[in-house]
Amino acid sequence: MTPGSNIPLTATRVAVDVAAPVRLDVSGLLLTADGKVRSDDDFIFYNQPAGPGVTYRSGGGAAPDAITVDTAAVPPGIEKIVVTASPDAAGQTFQGIEPTATIRNADDNSVLATFTPPQLGTETALVIVEIYLRNGAWKARAVGQGYANGLAGIATDFGVTVEEPAAPAAPATTAVQPPVTPPAPPMDPRVAAPPAPAAPPAPPAPAAAPGTGKINLDKGRVSLQKNQTVSLVKGGRPLLSQVKMGLGWEPAYRGKDIDLDASVIAYGPQRNHIDSCYFGKLSIVSGAIKHSGDNLTGEGGGDDEVITVDLGRLPQEVTGLVFTVNSFSGQKFTEVAKAYCRLLDAATGEELVRFDLTNAEPQTGVMMAKLIRQFSGEWEMTAMGDFVKSRTVRGMVKPAAQSL
Repeated sequence: MTPGSNIPLTATRVAVDVAAPVRLDVSGLLLTADGKVRSDDDFIFYNQPAGPGVTYRSGGGAAPDAITVDTAAVPPGIEKIVVTASPDAAGQTFQGIEPTATIRNADDNSVLATFTPPQLGTETALVIVEIYLRNGAWKARAVGQGYANGLAGIATDFGVTVEEPAAPAAPATTAVQPPVTPPAPPMDPRVAAPPAPAAPPAPPAPAAAPGTGKINLDKGRVSLQKNQTVSLVKGGRPLLSQVKMGLGWEPAYRGKDIDLDASVIAYGPQRNHIDSCYFGKLSIVSGAIKHSGDNLTGEGGGDDEVITVDLGRLPQEVTGLVFTVNSFSGQKFTEVAKAYCRLLDAATGEELVRFDLTNAEPQTGVMMAKLIRQFSGEWEMTAMGDFVKSRTVRGMVKPAAQSL
């Protein structure tokens, strides 16, 4: 498609994904005939992923984000859904980046059209395509309108409340209409002024990448709580060297051995199981992941089992790693004390990230942490602490895939 061109939609449900060499934030806005949202509920994005007839799907960094429109479920009065995109990194423009929107049949994933906006420069956000109703029929139009003030510029132009806007937003090519500000809760922190990340209960406090709200490694070791995520970026560069995931535990009762097995499961971009590294298979993916071997007691200081991952050598097909611990002997995690995982720089031994499991359930398996390769190339680690009824890594493959 070229700017301004349109096509009739041959599918009732369509998905629009936007791909680029860097990670993008993709969102959708439901607009009435006057070109405005009815309320902030009509702004669909990662923190508000569902609205009437419109849903947001995250690609998890391994694939583009997408907006799906079910034209049969769009409410009366909504005549247009605009799909927007902006670089995830604060202040980054589209200079040198060619985002491509792909419009698909959401039911069979067949491609209906593609559009790459030409001649982009200082824009920090785009209205890239729109799905619109004309004479009772739904169509798609290529737009490519750039905004100089990021996603906030788009949001305010279409009537979304933006918390503490610095100034009225200005699109790169057209004048801005005064924003409508109906009462509503604060919106996406990437649209509003970024809040400070929540501090964990124990030092060291996480370091947030400037302007993104993401925790990274710039201020040294990061202590995570359950479901917190750290971007493995230091000094603005992704960590792509060898790292070690150390997993440790102690028996809850003195004098009692506890035999746990640490493993890592490797997945592809469709959550497909590639391989598992554990005490019975100490090396996978051509040696890029290696296991230290089995510890039968859990006694003694330091890590009980260590898994080494060469991030730079991992094949591109590996986009997710889930680290698990299982009790083959059937002992429950209520009999375990001080279980933890920690990520170390393999070259220096420096501890980068730590997660202490603070609760226990009477189960035989636990997913401790996951590493996800982002669409822009860096890896992110998320603390999990999710318990599973499984004594072996084989039984962890399906629930771990569902967690990605």
